[in-house]
Amino acid sequence: MTISIGILGATGYTGAELIRLLHRHPGARITYCSSRQYNGKKISDVLEFLKGSADMVLEEFDAAAIRDRCEAVFSCLPHGASMDFIARIAHPVKVIDLSADFRIRDLAVYRKWYQEHTCPDLLNDAVYGLCEVYRDDIRAARLVANPGCYPTSVLLPLVPLLREGIVEGRDIIVDSKSGVSGAGRGLSLKTHICEVGESFSAYKVGRSHRHVPEIEQELSLAAGHDVAIEFTAHLIPISRGMLSTIYVTSASDEDSLKDCLQRFYRGSPFVRVIDGLPGVKDVRGTNRCVMTVKKNPGSSRATIVSVIDNLTKGASGQAVQCMNLMFGLDEATGLDSVPVFP
Repeated sequence: MTISIGILGATGYTGAELIRLLHRHPGARITYCSSRQYNGKKISDVLEFLKGSADMVLEEFDAAAIRDRCEAVFSCLPHGASMDFIARIAHPVKVIDLSADFRIRDLAVYRKWYQEHTCPDLLNDAVYGLCEVYRDDIRAARLVANPGCYPTSVLLPLVPLLREGIVEGRDIIVDSKSGVSGAGRGLSLKTHICEVGESFSAYKVGRSHRHVPEIEQELSLAAGHDVAIEFTAHLIPISRGMLSTIYVTSASDEDSLKDCLQRFYRGSPFVRVIDGLPGVKDVRGTNRCVMTVKKNPGSSRATIVSVIDNLTKGASGQAVQCMNLMFGLDEATGLDSVPVFP
């Protein structure tokens, strides 16, 4: 099987990462790439690192051409813009949307954190693309809402623990740090090297980050009741990588918490539960999530540390994993790479 692939918004970081991953995928062939800004140029003239590997010409969005040439489309367009384009190609094309447009099930919540939703009729078709949790649903899906990077790093360790009821769904504190690529490829003063280099800063403190409702939605489903979190994001001066430190309340000991995670992820090729403390170098350039749990025997608080590459497992790698499931392939196809070291 060879899947014909289209990528909308191909010149951003997530689009470029998709091209890198799909280039080595044995069952995928990129047949369409769009870019409004660079329409008519070769993608390798925009992204020099692709020269000799990907030289397709970037095109304007053309729904008829996409439906004719693509079996699957990855949308790497901004939040709010993606839904209108997807509405014009969804069915018969299978779509994986990397924006937030189909992640939030409640329209009022989406409106509060983003904008008016122009395609609410498609929300019921969308499956949340956290592969290790919704694997069977993704296999049957035609529209997948690819999770955000921060939510992926938080949900993978917490969902199993909340489902089993061995951590409390209250007083959850999440302290997450992301590399600068999480801000996107557009020019911005806040991501200028002189602003972020040799620095470490918090942003969106408390409950003001757009990923909060996405995280709380999925944690509440896992727990069976409403879950609210305290979430603070930080920017660290690296290009890619994400580390979340999560503080929870639990009556269970450290071994029981780890055992719960290990049982849940047995057979999942990209999630590892370790005894040591993971760092972002352990996952750089891979679709892996590595996590651990630490607990002081005399305390009711447990600390979870989770690391991913925000561009791979936090975005494009997870999207390819979803595509594999949607087309009946082994979910690890094209994604079984080791971390870049050093």
